[in-house]
Amino acid sequence: MKIKTLIFSGLSCIVTTGYAQQKEYPKPEPMRPGMTEFWLPQPRIVTPAEEDVLVAPPSDAVVLFDGRDLSAWQHDDGSAPRWTVADGCFTVKPGTGQISTKQNFTDFQLHIEWREPEDIAGESQGRGNSGVFLQGKYEVQILDSYGNETYANGQAGSVYKQTPPLVNAMRPPGKWNVYDIIYTAPRFKADGSLQSNGFVTLLHNGVLVQNHTLIQGTTEYIGLPRIQAHGAGPLVLQDHGNPVSFRNVWIREL
Repeated sequence: MKIKTLIFSGLSCIVTTGYAQQKEYPKPEPMRPGMTEFWLPQPRIVTPAEEDVLVAPPSDAVVLFDGRDLSAWQHDDGSAPRWTVADGCFTVKPGTGQISTKQNFTDFQLHIEWREPEDIAGESQGRGNSGVFLQGKYEVQILDSYGNETYANGQAGSVYKQTPPLVNAMRPPGKWNVYDIIYTAPRFKADGSLQSNGFVTLLHNGVLVQNHTLIQGTTEYIGLPRIQAHGAGPLVLQDHGNPVSFRNVWIREL
């Protein structure tokens, strides 16, 4: 530390000037997937009603799959989906990549039906894994959680790596599951900061599993949720290497 003495018109004052050295702090520890996973408590099991007939879309719905083709969807490079379409449903073709809707959405009601392979293969996150990403950023997990334990905030019906489902309402492999999703998108200020949070309500096979759940940010596999300013975005279905099937997909803009 230096001490300087200055004299002005017969008056003297002491000015102290400090030279602080930059302190080195440890860098944050690299994040690992397990850091954002928790296994307990496991959601209790609820047996849903028997598989229902197809729920026809209402008159104001945008039909995203009518049982015949994937013309409303595309791969990330804009090419036509290479997933398999047969018998009124479409199935992930592992290794071809995720698909997204050509149309973007903000707030909506989404109906989507999905089925896990009847031949069980794998365990935990390796069994029947897919996901539906709201606005391409916020994943509602799709997984074969029937008799298959995994981390609670990564099973079917979870907001991935954030909020586990209230209960486990899975049907057995080979049976159709139904998601009815009510989504309110987050809003952002002109400077990119968050103005209001996003929220999601989810019924799985008619059972409430997410009740106006706050979305904390992007659903990261490694690391914490991030706030990213964005506008309207597509629905995205994940290719996680498992042949999950889908049918009767429609959406209502709110």
